[in-house]
Amino acid sequence: MTVLLAQLRDLLAPQGLNLIGAAEVARYDAIVPPRHAVGSRAPDARTLVVIGNGGGAFWEAFRRHREREASTRGPGPLDAFTRAVVMHAVESPGLDLGGPPRVAFPFEDEPLALSFVHLAECAGLGRRSLLGVLVHPEFGPWMALRAALLLPFRVAAPRPADGFDPCPGCIDRPCISACPGGAVGPGGWDVPRCAAHRLSRTDGDGCDAGCHARIACVLAPEHRYPPEALAFHQASARAAMAARTR
Repeated sequence: MTVLLAQLRDLLAPQGLNLIGAAEVARYDAIVPPRHAVGSRAPDARTLVVIGNGGGAFWEAFRRHREREASTRGPGPLDAFTRAVVMHAVESPGLDLGGPPRVAFPFEDEPLALSFVHLAECAGLGRRSLLGVLVHPEFGPWMALRAALLLPFRVAAPRPADGFDPCPGCIDRPCISACPGGAVGPGGWDVPRCAAHRLSRTDGDGCDAGCHARIACVLAPEHRYPPEALAFHQASARAAMAARTR
């Protein structure tokens, strides 16, 4: 890991952002649809540094912050906290980014609408699973991508997920039988079927407390998000599904 990425790691880890990967822009652009490409929007960018969390430490940092700050009670509190933590880190004195910080977030389309799943795979930070979420060798499905930093030079980072692809070798596949909507199968996650199941009930869909398939995954159960975090993310996902059907 370069000095720059080590500095970023030290700045971000206390807030639970403990995953950092790097991918060359040219390599990323070659595998994503044009609307997610970087080159046309930021032609001087050479590296995308993806920042994420594994396990529940990031949620715990958010919970502590929410107890202190009333401002996090409004819409999008986790996104606001994410932005504050990441920008505080990248604006730290002594951090040489080759210019002013340029940061993209998965909850925004500006300055770039990145495909964070492709980016994390390109950076060797995770592999796509049958569940539709990325899995990490240490944290399993309990990881999330929070931001990406654009740099005008190349840097290298460890690639823990290179050669890691657990789903084909999983014999039991409890994630399939655990899904009450039958939305997870050998071919992966059926998003329309998942949405249809979740939106068909007004008295709770049985998935409000957490995705049954994700919870059933045999990988890294010790890193599972706390119940409050699971419910929060499920509510956000259901709201997004409902918005797309309007």
